[in-house]
Amino acid sequence: MRFGGFYAVDNCSFRVETGSITGLIGPNGAGKTTVFNMIAGALRPSGGSVRFNGRDVTGFAPHELFRLGIVRTFQIPHEFAKLTVTENLMTVPPGQPGERLRANWANRRRVRGHEAEIRERAQWVLDFLELNHLRDERAGNLSGGQKKLLELGRTMMTEAKLVLLDEPAAGVNRTLLKKLIGNIRRLNAELGYTFCVIEHDMDMIADLCDPVICMAQGSVLTQGSFAEVRADPRVLEAYLGEPEPEEAVS
Repeated sequence: MRFGGFYAVDNCSFRVETGSITGLIGPNGAGKTTVFNMIAGALRPSGGSVRFNGRDVTGFAPHELFRLGIVRTFQIPHEFAKLTVTENLMTVPPGQPGERLRANWANRRRVRGHEAEIRERAQWVLDFLELNHLRDERAGNLSGGQKKLLELGRTMMTEAKLVLLDEPAAGVNRTLLKKLIGNIRRLNAELGYTFCVIEHDMDMIADLCDPVICMAQGSVLTQGSFAEVRADPRVLEAYLGEPEPEEAVS
C-alpha cells in the first residue's frame, strides 16, 4: 500500500488459518491497521492481492466482503449512540425486507416476521455476552469496555467467517477484558469463528493467540508461537525494547 512515495505496507505476506485466533503485533506505524483496511475493503492495495478461502477479493467493497463473511471492529467503537443496545444489534443483518419502504406497506406480515427473528437472535447475543441488563440502554451511554463487547456482538449478528479485531483491549478495564477474552475464545471454540487480532496488550496476545505475526516497517518480521516471537532478537529490538546487554565476564 503506497501513499505518494511512502510504502505503508511493502512485500507483506501472511496467512490466517481457518479456525485460528491469529495475533498481529508490531510497533506503531508498522502497517497493521493499513493491512486490516486493505483486507476489509476500506483501502484498495497499490499492488499484490488479498485472497479469502481461495478467492481473489482484492479491491472488493466493504459491503461485498461483509456478505462473504469478513467483518471487523475498530479501536474506537462505531456504535449508533442514540439507538439502544438491542437496536444496534438489529441493524446489522443485511437485506432486511423492512429496509424497503414498499415492503412495509405491501408485505407487513413478512417484515414483522423477519424482524421478530432478528430480535430473537439479538436476544441470544445479549445472553451470550451477558449484556441483557443493558438491552434497552442507549449505546452512547455504555462504558468503553461495554462498547467493545457490543461491537463483538454485532459480528455475531452475521454469518461471520473471519473477524478482524483492531485493538479490542484498548480502553477496557481488566474485568471486562477478561470477559471479552472469554467470549472470543468461546466464539472460536463453539461457533468456529476465525479471528485476526491487532493488539498491544502482550498479556492478551499470550493468553489468546496462536500463531502470532509481528510486523515492522510494513513487512512481516517473524511469526510463530508467542514464545517464539517474543524470543526473537529482532522483535525485542523493533518492538518490545532493546535486548538487555550480556553481563560482563570478569
